[in-house]
Amino acid sequence: MLGGIVGDIVGSVYEKRNCKNKAFEPLFHADAKFTDDTVCIVAVSEALVTGKHPIQTLQAWGREYWDNGGWGQRFGLWLGEDDPQPYSSWGNGGAMRVGPVSLIAKSLVEALDLAYQVTVITHNHPEGIKGAQATAMAIWLARNKSTAAEIRQQVSAAYRYNLATTVDAIRPTYRHSEAAHLSVPQALVCALEGDSFEDVIRNAVSIGGDSDTIASIAGAVAEARFGIPECIAAQAWTFLPKEMRKVMSAIYSYAEVNCIQI
Repeated sequence: MLGGIVGDIVGSVYEKRNCKNKAFEPLFHADAKFTDDTVCIVAVSEALVTGKHPIQTLQAWGREYWDNGGWGQRFGLWLGEDDPQPYSSWGNGGAMRVGPVSLIAKSLVEALDLAYQVTVITHNHPEGIKGAQATAMAIWLARNKSTAAEIRQQVSAAYRYNLATTVDAIRPTYRHSEAAHLSVPQALVCALEGDSFEDVIRNAVSIGGDSDTIASIAGAVAEARFGIPECIAAQAWTFLPKEMRKVMSAIYSYAEVNCIQI
């Protein structure tokens, strides 16, 4: 989903130099760029649209954009393997790339099943799967007009995440972590507390930590809740090469007419 890509781009400059407030300007910093998060979102989108296995598309896109950097060590090794196997990761990489499944899924059950399928190929630890499915649930519920309170209640009940806190409570002490259980709940709080798409992105950057991934997860939920303002979507689009634009256009078109299993 483009909302996840927007979050990745906006957050890219703050991962190593956190910005602990919402008033940063401009929204798209001059040094902003897409990172591995965007590459993985595009790869999952291609798998869903074409029926290719997500291992195939993740490896192909990862190798194509290897120099873009940002890969976790284990995932980077996985990208280069001839017979890639899951490596019991509990990281937030599954949650970061899962947005497209909730764009095309026709039911919550299908969204959770697809989330599992595109996650377990790498992040087969229960926490990695949990983070991906919780994110997919939040996005699907938002796309189907659930309120923030309803999403908070249902995701908390299903996955035992504490979503009752606030962005202001998280911000002062939050530190960088790529563990799903230490970053996905925080990203969801940012997404559910925000009152507009841009406000969600600013929430996510403002807590610090793994800023591009937190903003990417939050941005996917924000898109489902609010849509993306045309000016923000158009600016993000300019960061993407032609082949990525083609895939993202295809999945939005595909979501209107069909749904597949992978």
